[in-house]
Amino acid sequence: MTLAVIVQARAASSRIPLKVLESMGERSALLRCMDRCRRIGGAELVLAAVPDSSENDEIAEEAAEAGYMVTRGPEEDVLARIARAVRDSGAETIVRVSGHHPFIDPQICSRVVHLLDDTHADFACNNMPLKFPDGLQCEAFPAHVLHEADRNATKPFDRQSVTGWIRTHPRMRRVALSGPGNGLENLRWTLEEPADLDFCAAVYAELGERAATVTAAELAALCLRRPDISRLNASLAHAEETVGTAEFSTPPLALSVAA
Repeated sequence: MTLAVIVQARAASSRIPLKVLESMGERSALLRCMDRCRRIGGAELVLAAVPDSSENDEIAEEAAEAGYMVTRGPEEDVLARIARAVRDSGAETIVRVSGHHPFIDPQICSRVVHLLDDTHADFACNNMPLKFPDGLQCEAFPAHVLHEADRNATKPFDRQSVTGWIRTHPRMRRVALSGPGNGLENLRWTLEEPADLDFCAAVYAELGERAATVTAAELAALCLRRPDISRLNASLAHAEETVGTAEFSTPPLALSVAA
């Protein structure tokens, strides 16, 4: 099984333009995310899928100059963009993550991949529904399933959400890694709003370069120990709207087990 990790990134953002290029210590949020993805078990390739418009050139250059593969595709038809990245990767299995998740946890991503492999499902994720802290979301699927979605998806939502068709088609077998819940899903580790930048800056100020590899369990412990840090963007927390249902879900995974 060849495995590629596709990191989806673009310049457009209503709150923080070029947010994935914001600094997290000595590297950008995008590179922090991609560096973490390199540590996903079995990952042979990590690449950035970037829109082909000129305003995204800086993002493509950031990833390429760091030694990562970059593919370009349509801005609005995100499914077509990711399908092109899948073809260019040549991989049999794909993990998809968002470039504005600088604290993505490679161990949790690895568990999603193992769940996909062990169950022979068409799709695996860890947000059906989201019971992990916001910013740890990942999806895994065979390449041929994504190509089938690209051929058949016609609704605008399915083209823009990438996996909307897979998540809702009755023939697709979906499995989910369940997070710990108990309020941890209200922690916000994503990068979309100015307050999220404040949170990320506070984490790096507290941990220094160790923040680049901190596990989800360690980061959750920091948030609980330092509520002043987690409060920086707590007002932005909201329940993620879940698309689709899983045929099988694991028992809740304690973050200490994921570490």
